[in-house]
Amino acid sequence: MKAMADKNLHVMLMYVISHLGLIFFMYPGNVISSTEQGHWLPVLIGVSIHFLFITIYMKGLSYFPKKDIIRIYAGIGKWTTIFFIIPIFFYFSMILLITVRAYAEIITIVFLSNTPLWAIMLLLISISTYIAIKGVETIFRTGLLLSLLFLPVIIFIFFTSFQNADWRYIVPLDADLGFLMKRTYFESFFAFSGGFLFLGFVQPYFSYDRKYILWAGAFLIPFFLFSVYIPVLTFGQATSATTFLPYVIAVDAININWLMFDRVTMFFLLSLICFIMLYISLVSWKAVRIANHYLPAIKPVKLLLALSTLVFISCFFIPDWRAVEQLFWWNTFLRFYILVAVPLSLLFFGYRMKRKSKHENM
Repeated sequence: MKAMADKNLHVMLMYVISHLGLIFFMYPGNVISSTEQGHWLPVLIGVSIHFLFITIYMKGLSYFPKKDIIRIYAGIGKWTTIFFIIPIFFYFSMILLITVRAYAEIITIVFLSNTPLWAIMLLLISISTYIAIKGVETIFRTGLLLSLLFLPVIIFIFFTSFQNADWRYIVPLDADLGFLMKRTYFESFFAFSGGFLFLGFVQPYFSYDRKYILWAGAFLIPFFLFSVYIPVLTFGQATSATTFLPYVIAVDAININWLMFDRVTMFFLLSLICFIMLYISLVSWKAVRIANHYLPAIKPVKLLLALSTLVFISCFFIPDWRAVEQLFWWNTFLRFYILVAVPLSLLFFGYRMKRKSKHENM
């Protein structure tokens, strides 16, 4: 029982910190710019879609115990490789490219303005690659350590960020569905779709109870909601919509007299960057798992180094933030395909296999 609890805890924490690293940066700005009032509705729809497909995803995985999605799709047929495995690998590669480039830019803008961009990208990739080389168990143990160190900091700053909130800005609560036609709202699903696919890769290594993942998802709901509302309650809708990183700006306005440090923003950002580096290492490990399955003659370490080098070089072909935003938009279509197609396909194949097995036993 203790071993099972330990595995549940590791998987839960990895799920939480993967999403926290994605929530506080671009997600608030995307939602705020997608609607002028009633921000609770786009957040609620996004969270509901997330819960729906993660539930379907875990239900589909439950039909294939101790198998990851690579072996599941490979065992079904070659055409599943074309429709699912190749898009997943391409999706992971795009996530690595976008995440490294985008967060390097954010770090440069927020607190390392004199540091060359290439140096920050190299730091993100090198640390993440080193962790990924050590394997999935090291990634999860590192996740446990980072959670113990930084989750209390994140939670403390999250609650203190209500310091400057003016609750009159919460009205009007009326909402319309106009945001469903906005590009920025679809881009906000980067925070929902990026952090749960790992559940289909760890089954040969870790077992976990599905209810713990749902509890972890429920734990994240306030962070999704108030990462949007705290900037709105602090500055108002009009001002928040014009800021680059609304939640970071709101945190920067916090004043704690008894704290010996002038700015809590630094601790907040460093904590999230640690989460992002671990997220990059996890995505790299998943991408290499796919590549190694079809290129077994090449050692995983060499594949990982090649992938990291390719991502690093590709980042230099992204000239500015406008190009980063364009990549985000192009990746949105693939993101929704993965979000919808992978869970539904696993549920379909799992149910078909169960029904076929039932007929054979009759």
